[in-house]
Amino acid sequence: MSPSGPFIQRPVATVLLMLAIVLAGIVGFKFLPLSALPQVDFPTIQVQTLYPGASPEVMGQTVTAPLEGQFGQMAGLQRMSSTSASGVSIITLQFGLGQTLDVAEQEVQAAINAGGSLLPTDLPAPPVYAKVNPADAPVLTLAITSDSMPLTEVQNIVNTRLALKISQVSGVGLVSLSGGQRPAVRIQANIQALASYGLGLDTLRTAIAAANANSAKGSFDGPTRSFTINANDQLLAANDYKNLILSYKNGAPVRLSDVARVVDSAENVKLGAWSGLKPAIILNVQRQPGANVIATVDAIKARLPELQAGLPAALRVDVLSDRTTGIRASVEHVEIELLLAVALVVLVIFAFLHSVRATVIASLAVPISLIGSCGVMYLLGYSLNNLSLMALTIATGFVVDDAIVMIENIARYIEEGEEPMAAAIKGAAQIGFTIISLTVSLIAVLIPLLFMGDVVGRLFREFAVTLAITIMISAVVSLTLVPMMSGRWLRSHFDEKPNKLSLRTQAFFERVIGYYDQALTWVLARQGMTLLVALATMGLTVLLYVLIPKGLFPTQDTGQLQARLETAQSVSYARMAELQQAAAKAILEDP
Repeated sequence: MSPSGPFIQRPVATVLLMLAIVLAGIVGFKFLPLSALPQVDFPTIQVQTLYPGASPEVMGQTVTAPLEGQFGQMAGLQRMSSTSASGVSIITLQFGLGQTLDVAEQEVQAAINAGGSLLPTDLPAPPVYAKVNPADAPVLTLAITSDSMPLTEVQNIVNTRLALKISQVSGVGLVSLSGGQRPAVRIQANIQALASYGLGLDTLRTAIAAANANSAKGSFDGPTRSFTINANDQLLAANDYKNLILSYKNGAPVRLSDVARVVDSAENVKLGAWSGLKPAIILNVQRQPGANVIATVDAIKARLPELQAGLPAALRVDVLSDRTTGIRASVEHVEIELLLAVALVVLVIFAFLHSVRATVIASLAVPISLIGSCGVMYLLGYSLNNLSLMALTIATGFVVDDAIVMIENIARYIEEGEEPMAAAIKGAAQIGFTIISLTVSLIAVLIPLLFMGDVVGRLFREFAVTLAITIMISAVVSLTLVPMMSGRWLRSHFDEKPNKLSLRTQAFFERVIGYYDQALTWVLARQGMTLLVALATMGLTVLLYVLIPKGLFPTQDTGQLQARLETAQSVSYARMAELQQAAAKAILEDP
């Protein structure tokens, strides 16, 4: 039984089937996210422990080392790295791609609980952990600067206005701030003054804590109603702290301003960021999983003028980094290559078939297969990226093979004098299962890619599936639409008047066949030399494989440079900031 018979005899149903495939593909293409590479989630967890006042050596010995010993016993852990700095320990744990983050979190929590007895007893808080995905790099980075406003005020405005509005843009997953300085009151005690009044640091600490009691002052209880006095003693500005009474000496009050310097400052003065040479607040935008990165960034940029107008005039918002610049160029380049491949395939088909009708029938398999695959890609949660577009480009040469085989077999019967409809039924029945076997064999070649592990396997899995889907759709088109159109549109080659182009291409191919015949005769007469050339070619291929540089991705110019400055642990924050600004100035002077 011919798999193409029902479709040849039911042209309306066949056309509707093709329209359904195309419409599904168009809808899927509209919603497909756009990115540089397939989405690969790395199960990574970062554990942070705070121990104020501890040196890096103490942090490494008393906090980092015991925790690393516990984490090293977890199953599925592939990589562990740690950083011990003054008052903080950060341990990064990367698990295998087959491990889910929920299971990894449970194991990390169990390891922290088991190692709790090995940690210092005076830790202000137990270690905390958070999910980290290195693949979720910021897609857009904004720098907010001001020539007149302090950074603490800039931070507050950015956090309450700008970040909130950007987080509401479609496709935005997370908005984070760096380099910011949250406002705080800093009290710098004068030890000599405290000693002269007979006071200690404990007295100072107790008085400050008592002055910041965040609790109700009392309540009114009546016969029918009760009210709570919600006023509290919290102080929010440096001037409010200066008159705080610590004690009395000789009947006179000892105020905080007498024994300490109280200033409005930042919560962490050892934190900063710059845009050029100006102090800035850095706003990083991460996309939602599966969101179209280019559409998300375009939506944010479209709203920036409106958001800038809603900020104080002293604030300036600039785009510091846009990761979509390289993605746009890369994807556009692949899209152009795909269009060129389709055009070349159509030209080659026409050059060999010498028939406009046969060329149109065979060429229809290309757009239908490529567009239809977009619908399946959307259902599978894939994206349009360099690898999936590469698969579509490669598939362009495969999808026409089945159609050409079908057309050639039907055309052979037409040339023998049979009616086009009878030739289509007979030719499709004869070649139908051959096309199915060709399709299955092509897909079988891609099966090993589906079982590759690690990051490479995750990346090329989408490539292999996309290519297989396109080949399968092309087989459906070749078994349905191609024989149906061939039976109604193909005519005998002798019925068509040859044009100059077909005559010239035919003459060219005949000359090529003649040259090939001469070359084949020459090679067969020198079989020993031919074998030596073949062996030398194989040896040279192996040598080139050894010499060619290898890597996960080819080296490309993204137009961005990233530098990391490292100094000795004893270097102060002020000196480090000075060195960093000197390096930035040198780069700006000679970009």
